Amino acid sequence: MALASGQRVRRAAVKLFATRGFHGTGIRDLARAAKLSSASLYHYMGTKEELLADIMRDCLRDLITAANEALDGVQDPRERVIRLVTLHVRTHASQPEETRIVDNEIHVLSPNARRSVIALRDEYERLWDQAITDGLAQGVFRTTQPAVTRIALLEMCNGVARWYSPRGQLCLDELGAHFAELALRGLGACPHGCTEGRSWGE
Repeated sequence: MALASGQRVRRAAVKLFATRGFHGTGIRDLARAAKLSSASLYHYMGTKEELLADIMRDCLRDLITAANEALDGVQDPRERVIRLVTLHVRTHASQPEETRIVDNEIHVLSPNARRSVIALRDEYERLWDQAITDGLAQGVFRTTQPAVTRIALLEMCNGVARWYSPRGQLCLDELGAHFAELALRGLGACPHGCTEGRSWGE
């Protein structure tokens, strides 16, 4: 089935913004990729910045929804981190173009558009922050720099969008599990059964 014009514009924008960047993508490029005239393109996209911001917001909303579903009813901070890391890795591996746009192009947005995108990004990252904070409070994580560690873990997972291939050594489930193990080590995760006040190896 042929894609509707609006879908073609959206698909073309995702591909071009991800590969060329926002400033490297012209209106003629978008029109050509979407098989539309430059004049008719605006009927389906508004401004180029509005199209970029819409792509970012949709990607982040989907990620927030998936994260909340994955965490529903889960209290253990370790398990919450495992699920967040696994979801983040899977999303970046399966939607590399959309996630690269979110990760790399926020700075090109005007202040008003940027605020709405950053608000969604912060809402998502608060789920990570709360899991780490709870783990520290319960003595199951041991890091003196939780905020920096959170950023480092997110950046580690973001990189999957740049290099993952389904033809690689690990399938997505294995990759997610490995990254979750790295994340727990980065947080100094205390083994199950270890409680506040006990030393490692006791």
